[in-house]
Amino acid sequence: MKTLLSTFFIGLALPAAAADISSFSLDNGMEVVVVEDHRAPIVVHTVWYKVGAADEVPGKSGIAHFLEHLMFKGTDNMEAGELSATVTRNGGSDNAFTSWDYTAYYQRVAADRLPLMMEMEADRMRGLQMTEDDVATERNVVLAERNQRTDSDPGALFREQMRAAQFLNHGYSIPIIGWRHEIEQLNREDAFAFYRQYYAPNNAILVVAGDVDPEEVKTLAQTYYGPIEPTIGLQERVRPTEPPQLAERRLTMRDARVSQPYVTRTYIAPERNPGDQSEAAALEFLASLLGGDGATSYLGQALMFDDPKAIFVSAFYNGSSVDLGTFGLVIAPVPGVSLENAEIALDATIKKFLQEGVDLEQFERLKTQLRASQVYAQDNIESLARGYGQDLTIGLSIDDIKTWPDVLDAVTPEDVMAAAKSVLNKSNAVTGFLMPEMTSDDTQKDAEQ
Repeated sequence: MKTLLSTFFIGLALPAAAADISSFSLDNGMEVVVVEDHRAPIVVHTVWYKVGAADEVPGKSGIAHFLEHLMFKGTDNMEAGELSATVTRNGGSDNAFTSWDYTAYYQRVAADRLPLMMEMEADRMRGLQMTEDDVATERNVVLAERNQRTDSDPGALFREQMRAAQFLNHGYSIPIIGWRHEIEQLNREDAFAFYRQYYAPNNAILVVAGDVDPEEVKTLAQTYYGPIEPTIGLQERVRPTEPPQLAERRLTMRDARVSQPYVTRTYIAPERNPGDQSEAAALEFLASLLGGDGATSYLGQALMFDDPKAIFVSAFYNGSSVDLGTFGLVIAPVPGVSLENAEIALDATIKKFLQEGVDLEQFERLKTQLRASQVYAQDNIESLARGYGQDLTIGLSIDDIKTWPDVLDAVTPEDVMAAAKSVLNKSNAVTGFLMPEMTSDDTQKDAEQ
């Protein structure tokens, strides 16, 4: 089933730089990147549109993800579902995903099926057809998806509320899948308006990775994508900016379905920026040092072993975005420890880290793991295609992607501490408690206080 993408990662982001990368642009503005990998007769064909949930018109939340579903309907040349059926019949796989910053479609097939994939993907770039019945059916599918993945999961609802509190003015506050009451109102005209504006060659990046020849890819791209007309007057995306966050934001959510209460805190953080990725690299290390591998991390050692207060701790950084990134901490307390005391212990541990600095042995061990990860990442052609597509779509250059491992390798303990002191500021954070419904005993205790 086609999926939305939630950019909630833990640990190091490691887009690998392949040895043979080439790129060119078509006359209609479409960017094309070719990643050569001749170890297996496989190709991954991906099209990335530079539009996502953060680009939606107010009141139309979920339209980017809704259109992703509708893209698997028919065209003048294809029946509904024909593209996916053709991929399956040829022994391949396909999917699509939506984020706040992009929407992407991919197929993984035998290398000699690349012309067929280009022909079909190019056909639906401008030739999508959808009936009122198609729209009604997919709207119900999306509502069911929201019910299954979000409304029935208190953790997902909690994260949704946290994000809405994090961003006051930016589109990153909007759920990728959309708010239920707005999904229910999405219609055919909304879908076509969004499609006609943003699904165009001059708003798309084609990434082809695998057993291919760059010149052949260029010929095929010119043949199938080259004739497609661009959107005239398409502007660079301009989004509302966040005002200064002057006070800590806090929220508490209770839900009878919660079995394990926890505290989470997210901070606004810098994103990876073209030409200057050093702070983002330091934040990647900070997340891994603090909690990226759980029990053996700084938070894990302090809060799960030295003075057991938690059964789980984590730290994460998401900087792969066009605009702002986030840095987060999570602690789930052991039975008998309240969320208030868990937060106190977390804050004390962070304060101690800021005073003590980075453990050099742990830091060097992490760098060794990073270098190994770069080697392993080369083995997955889908990861290569996805890494290049994501990073290019958020505005990074091929050179930025290639040099990212070197930027990570150049990070020093001093860089990590500078990033920590800059970002770990409560006035720039949202702190949330997720817990079960109050019992009668809890209610009595509150009344007595």
